[in-house]
Amino acid sequence: MRGCPVCNGLTEIDQFCETCGESMVDKGKLTDYLDDYSAYMEIDSMKLFDGDQLSLEKHRCIHMVSCPTCKNDYLIAIKDGSL
Repeated sequence: MRGCPVCNGLTEIDQFCETCGESMVDKGKLTDYLDDYSAYMEIDSMKLFDGDQLSLEKHRCIHMVSCPTCKNDYLIAIKDGSL
């Protein structure tokens, strides 16, 4: 079984803001922001709508990260692994 190590609490995102260098805060999967019910949908199906054409095939989970200092938001791809 494959899954995102960040979504499953096995690791944390270690990303720094490109503008100010502050540690970024994980805001969750991008697909959770699509509509009120997207967080409850099947994960592999939602990967078809995350803006990354290969996220399902390449086993990537797209997360939104935000800088608490300068409020910049970025998207990063997390490699799904075996759980």
